[in-house]
Amino acid sequence: MGISPPPSNPSVAFDPPKITTGGTLADRVTAVLLEKIRNGEFPAGARMPTEQVISERFGVSRTVVREAISRLKSDGLVEVRQGSGTVVREPNRTTAFRLDIDPKDSVEAVLRVTELRRGIEAEAAALAAQRRTRAQLADIRRALAAIEAAAKKQRDGVDEDLAFHIAISRATGNPLYPSLLEFISQFTHAAIRVTRTNEARRDDFSAQVRDEHSAIFEAIAAQDPLAARRAALTHIDNAGRRIQEADPSFWATGGTAAAQPLLNEEINEKKPTAKKKPRN
Repeated sequence: MGISPPPSNPSVAFDPPKITTGGTLADRVTAVLLEKIRNGEFPAGARMPTEQVISERFGVSRTVVREAISRLKSDGLVEVRQGSGTVVREPNRTTAFRLDIDPKDSVEAVLRVTELRRGIEAEAAALAAQRRTRAQLADIRRALAAIEAAAKKQRDGVDEDLAFHIAISRATGNPLYPSLLEFISQFTHAAIRVTRTNEARRDDFSAQVRDEHSAIFEAIAAQDPLAARRAALTHIDNAGRRIQEADPSFWATGGTAAAQPLLNEEINEKKPTAKKKPRN
């Protein structure tokens, strides 16, 4: 079905927006317009209010409004038609996936991502234990060794930690697992940075993480899916617990800065496509 023609009125009704705090002005304007599209206040086929109208209602410059409209356009949610202005598009398969973290603070932001990882990575570990090949197990072993090498060089090991979990996801035999982990990697990367920054401050925490990673690897090597799932759950749950137990000085000396990507961004980087180009 094509997009229905815009209604005869110049623009859809525009009630006074409720602007949330946090993020840039463009972030906030985009969030409100997105919500109005989602809840049908700006229905498919309808004209969006003009830049001038949006600018006046929000009390922001037209430059900010253009940035917000540009984001909606890049997401495939609106289109600009000559003579009609900006029109809301019909929902379709090319609409960008968006997962709004919407945290109250750094702790909650990290815990939300950690909880998301719990469901994905525990099942990935179990499937990897069932299906991994010798070559894939070797990849996981190398990723585990890379984490230790990074620690010895006093590097944060965030990239190596993420690579370890992605190596496990590839061993599931299901390409959707690594695709999903890579898709949300900007957020898991930030969450891992926070947890590893916290864990590096205490030798007992660092030792716990090493033991947890080793337990996951050993269960996958032993092809024991129950043990692999249990080890992954233990690791993710303990990471969350360690964050909850972090004292205020951690957040004051670097924890909040490490969590900043979770506070200011949304997972909104890729759009589903029918085909994916093979990697070289």
